[in-house]
Amino acid sequence: MKLKLIAWGLGITTVTTAGLIGLISLVNLPYPMIRRPVSKIAPLLLLPSYIKMDHHYREAITHVEQADQLIHHVSSFDDIKLGEEKVKLAQENLDELPVWFIGYEPKRYCEMFSCSWQFTIDEFEAARKKIGRMEAIIFQQTNAFNTYQEVEKNLQQAKQNYQQATKRKQKQTIITTWQQSLNKLQQLPPQTFAATLVSSKLDSYQKDFQSVTGTIIEKEKTYTMITAAKNFAVSATKLCENPPHSGNKWQECQQLWQKAISRLETISQEDLGYLETQALLAEYETNSSIIKLRSKAEKESVEALDMAKKDIQNIQEQFANGVNSDQKKLFISKMQGNIQQLEKVQTGTTAYEEAQKLLQFAQAKIQEVTK
Repeated sequence: MKLKLIAWGLGITTVTTAGLIGLISLVNLPYPMIRRPVSKIAPLLLLPSYIKMDHHYREAITHVEQADQLIHHVSSFDDIKLGEEKVKLAQENLDELPVWFIGYEPKRYCEMFSCSWQFTIDEFEAARKKIGRMEAIIFQQTNAFNTYQEVEKNLQQAKQNYQQATKRKQKQTIITTWQQSLNKLQQLPPQTFAATLVSSKLDSYQKDFQSVTGTIIEKEKTYTMITAAKNFAVSATKLCENPPHSGNKWQECQQLWQKAISRLETISQEDLGYLETQALLAEYETNSSIIKLRSKAEKESVEALDMAKKDIQNIQEQFANGVNSDQKKLFISKMQGNIQQLEKVQTGTTAYEEAQKLLQFAQAKIQEVTK
């Protein structure tokens, strides 16, 4: 009998306890229609939800302050990542605070337990906005840091690729990529941690780039001068093909070779490609010397031919009526002088062919007289 009474009592206690727990859980649900009447009659029943909300509020404020310190006083990127975690925790805490509850529900709780905080809509919204601003800062910081890491990797790769490249076009492409990477570093938002890291390294990166581009510029200068010289040399060679040429044409050829030589002379011993330049310079100066000789031979041959032609004309006028016996020696002497003049005309000149004809004519006239 006693056992039945004890069992019956325990059952009632269990049911009562379960019912009380269920009732407390019910009245602590986040429904104003249930909570508001209970807060007036039996506010202690709402104590669990007050304690929970108090905890989340305090945690939210703490996490917001911690995140603010980490994000605005960055010493390493780990601070930004930790700040991001604190912002997420603060957001989760705020999400646990029903908006309808803020402003009036915890008054009884605060009267009983002396709250050190104020649940207000303005305070809640300020925390939300602060979290939103910090999320934007974290997003910017993360993007800048990722860009910094990517660009730093690209710079090292560009430097390595340039050292391994053998073709001029490949090097030009690498230089372009290298310059773009440096531009990205300079465009990082100045207020980010990544920009702070870059500021201490940017001078070194630029010096590396300038040392390479300086070499490229020197090579380009040499390449440009050599190319220009070769173009003038090609023009001179084409113009001077198939001699003989007149004195004016030989002069034009000489000017072209001189232009080629003057381009090569701008390349100093310190410039890249100096040895190649010297080889070309030796070749072009030799060609220029040959042209000078041909131009001189042309000038002298034309002058000799002109003088011989005048002499023949004078001889013909002097002996227009024929050569008497007492005039033979004078005639032969004059003709031999004319022949000597014609023999000054050199082969490979425009005057040579005509000089040979006049030479044959003079020799024939001497033979006529001596018969």
